[in-house]
Amino acid sequence: MALFAVLATQAPAAGEAKEFRERLGEGFAYTRALVEKGTILHSWIRVGASGGLNIYDVDSHEELLSVLYDNPVSPHLKFEVIPLARPDAFDQLSIWNRGADQS
Repeated sequence: MALFAVLATQAPAAGEAKEFRERLGEGFAYTRALVEKGTILHSWIRVGASGGLNIYDVDSHEELLSVLYDNPVSPHLKFEVIPLARPDAFDQLSIWNRGADQS
């Protein structure tokens, strides 16, 4: 599995704000379904800003793109995708020691 933090910001094009508001409920329902399925591990709404932050657990970059763009409100969102690694996914000490050996 691959983990990604995705910051979604509202970005409706000129003249699309009404459509965005009308479809927002569908977008929240879509996100809730992904949380229930386990595709989204954590979901937050940004306080004082538009959009939210979700942590996705998917099999590939392609699956992430599919999940993001299947959201009914995705045409009105801007995504910032940040790949993540679990802390236990690598041995930090060996990485630091390798760097020290090269000094």
